[in-house]
Amino acid sequence: MDISQIATAAEHADGAAPLDEATWLTLRHHPERVRTWVREGAFALLVGEELTLVVHPDKRGRGLAGELLGEVLTAYDGELRAWSHGDHPAAAKLAQAHGFDRVRELWVMRRDMANPLPPLTKRDGITVRGYEPGDADELVRVNAAAFAAHPEQGAMDAANLAERMAQEWFDPAGLLVAVEGDRMLGFHWTKRHSPELGEVYVVGIDPSAQGRGLGKTLTLAGLHHLADGGAREVLLYVESDNEPAIAVYAGLGFGHAARDTHVMYRRVRA
Repeated sequence: MDISQIATAAEHADGAAPLDEATWLTLRHHPERVRTWVREGAFALLVGEELTLVVHPDKRGRGLAGELLGEVLTAYDGELRAWSHGDHPAAAKLAQAHGFDRVRELWVMRRDMANPLPPLTKRDGITVRGYEPGDADELVRVNAAAFAAHPEQGAMDAANLAERMAQEWFDPAGLLVAVEGDRMLGFHWTKRHSPELGEVYVVGIDPSAQGRGLGKTLTLAGLHHLADGGAREVLLYVESDNEPAIAVYAGLGFGHAARDTHVMYRRVRA
C-alpha cells in the first residue's frame, strides 16, 4: 500500500481526510521537503515541524502508530505539531503518551443549502467580481495582511498561489474579490469538492478595510455562487476561538457538531 491508498482508506473510515491540502501540494511539488517513514499499512510525514501520521483502518490496534512516532522522535528532537482530523480518542491517547499538548482546535461548520440565503446587497463604490488576470499581486498582498498571524494561510506567496490555481477544482469565477477603484479590499475563494458539496475555502479582508461588513458581504456572495452551481451543502473551517467569524457564519446559517472538530497537538523540543 502506498501513501495515497492508506490515506484514502483512513478517510473513508474516519469521515475526515488525514492529509490537508498543503501537505498534498508539498508532496506533489516539493517532495524534497518531506521526511517520510513508511510501514506496511502506515506512514508518517514530517514537513518542517508539522507531523502527519496515518494508519490503515485494517492495521489499527497493533501498535503501529506508537512505533512510527517513536522512530520520528528518535530521528527528530525539535518542536513538533500534529493534527488529529476528527478529534479521535486514539490520537489523544497517543499524544498524551508522548508528551504532546492540545493547543488548537479548528471547527468544521456546515450549512444546508436547502435553507434560503439572504439576498445580495450592493455596497456603494465597491465591486464584487470574479478573479481576473492581473489580480494575483493584490490577492497575495491582501492575503498576507489578513493572515499575518496565521501559520499556514499567511505564508502564501505568488508561487504557492499558482500551485493552488493549478488544481483541477480551481474556477476563477469562484474566487470572488471586492475592489474599490484599483485597490482590492478582500476576497472569498470558494471551492467545489463535488457538484453537491462546496466550501468557503478562504475569506480574507485587508485590515485597513475591516469594520465595513465586507466579510459577510463576500461570504454571502460566495454562497450564492455555490448555490447557483447546485451545491446542497457548504462547509468551512474556522478557529474555535474566532468568535467574530463564528458569529458571522452562524448568522448565515452555519452550524457546528462536536464530531467536526480538528485538534492540533504540540510537543516542545525534548
